[in-house]
Amino acid sequence: MEAPVLLEARGIVKAFPGVWEHLILDHVDFDLRGGEVHALLGENGAGKTVLANVLSGFYVATSGVIRVRGREVRFRSPADALKHGIGMVHQENTLVPSLTVLENVELTVRDRNLFGGVSRSTRARLEGLMDRYGLRVDLDRKVENLSVGERQRAEILKVLFWEPEVLILDEPTSALTQLEAEQLLRAIRKMKSDGKGVVFITHRIDEVLQVADRVTVLRLGKKIGTYRITDVTKEQLLRAMLGEFTVPVQ
Repeated sequence: MEAPVLLEARGIVKAFPGVWEHLILDHVDFDLRGGEVHALLGENGAGKTVLANVLSGFYVATSGVIRVRGREVRFRSPADALKHGIGMVHQENTLVPSLTVLENVELTVRDRNLFGGVSRSTRARLEGLMDRYGLRVDLDRKVENLSVGERQRAEILKVLFWEPEVLILDEPTSALTQLEAEQLLRAIRKMKSDGKGVVFITHRIDEVLQVADRVTVLRLGKKIGTYRITDVTKEQLLRAMLGEFTVPVQ
């Protein structure tokens, strides 16, 4: 029996003022189940990040429908999406460089007026997340003194702190070493085993084949298809990305 659909998007259109002649997203469908890694694959400019921004409340869709556990929603901000259990880790660093990792997380706590920024409570939760997912980072170091990989782990911990059901990772391995990328893929598998739904955005087919259950290929803002990983090869996915081959749709 398949797990329930946590997040569903139907007919998503995104256009920006002055560029209606070329839709950034052209009636794109997407869905994500609990305990699943669903990859978004495509070249630069395919629309992967724009779709992720729509799904996580950073952008409002021009048209289309988003449902969370079958209920239609309309996100007005990332905080609104997070209240519905959807968190996104962006490719760009969003942490305050002059603050420590712990202070960055406490900043979001105070912004939401939940725990009052109590360090002991925040620290304990973060340490538990680090142990569970193997995402080790020094909570007391300033972000400006962290490596790229450490900043990435801190970004993920900041989102996991809010216990989202859906985690969207935008090109999370693009600036990591091979070892750091392997550690992150292990953490993603653990999130999957915990029942979370993970949207894994990338242009790296090898990583998709390693960690994803399904993959949706986008090209120039259009959905080419959604496929089970067991049904496609690396060569077929590459050709689907480039427009040279059509893989039988799931």
